[in-house]
Amino acid sequence: MANSRVSLAMERTGVFSQEIPTDVIVEVEVNFSLYKFVLIAKSNYIRKLIIESKEADLARINLSNIPGGPEIFEKVAKFCYGVNFEITVHNVAALRCVAEYLQMTDMYCDDNLCSRTEEFLSQVPLSSLSGAVVILKSCEDLLPMAEDLKIVKRCVDVASAKACVGANFPSRSPPNWWTEELTILDVSFFEKIIVSMKSRSEKALTIASAIITYAERSLHDLVRDHSGNGIKSLNSGGSDIRIQQRELLESIVALLPPEKTAFPINFLCCLLRTAIFLRAANSCKNELEKRISAILEHVTVNDFLILSFSCDGEQLFDLES
Repeated sequence: MANSRVSLAMERTGVFSQEIPTDVIVEVEVNFSLYKFVLIAKSNYIRKLIIESKEADLARINLSNIPGGPEIFEKVAKFCYGVNFEITVHNVAALRCVAEYLQMTDMYCDDNLCSRTEEFLSQVPLSSLSGAVVILKSCEDLLPMAEDLKIVKRCVDVASAKACVGANFPSRSPPNWWTEELTILDVSFFEKIIVSMKSRSEKALTIASAIITYAERSLHDLVRDHSGNGIKSLNSGGSDIRIQQRELLESIVALLPPEKTAFPINFLCCLLRTAIFLRAANSCKNELEKRISAILEHVTVNDFLILSFSCDGEQLFDLES
């Protein structure tokens, strides 16, 4: 359990060498037995909880709603006790949010957790595409606080700028390596990066490359075989999964840049087939149909084959009629 892990970590570093007492239990899904004075020295929020408590000797504090849960609070406790721990791209956003929540600012105590996490954010993580994307991914479970603290915006700005550089001045192989970096993100954050790239006047073909890769990865069982061959049987899951897939597809289609020729015809046909299979909104299907009709002269027999089968292998249209 998290509280036993933090106790062991503190004992190993000699924090308990002077037999620091514990006089409060902090509940964060699990129980942490800690010392009030150590906590209030860093957290103005906990100080106010104790001062404003109607209990003469508050023995239990419930912090179940703090960002990051027990794993992050364990690191907060280590910070309060002076125990070293590593701030990484995977935990810095959660630590920044919990520091704000617990009011661990420099106005309350010098060199507090807010400034420590801000210092980390301003260095290596937000100087690379991969660092910004990993931090952004961690923010998915930290909303709306991560947006209120501008962590999301900072990550989006860095990611879009680095993606544009990666697209225009490829330094790795394959040239579209940067598109793979974005595929771990939830579609709402992916959308923010695409919108930011558009605001930087990035070329439509570059935007299209990112969208194609994202669609193929996020809907990999639905948007895949662009040749029209080897369409396999698919168990697409229950209705909840189908709804999620439909919403994801509609979000992706809404991101398509206006240039009709930015996407290969077979990709658009795959999207339309998927839209039909998932019973997407008419506006989504109509948009895809308009794009396909605009470049109809490029449609091949294989493209029609893509459209003629549903994602579970059943025939949608009778091509012989």
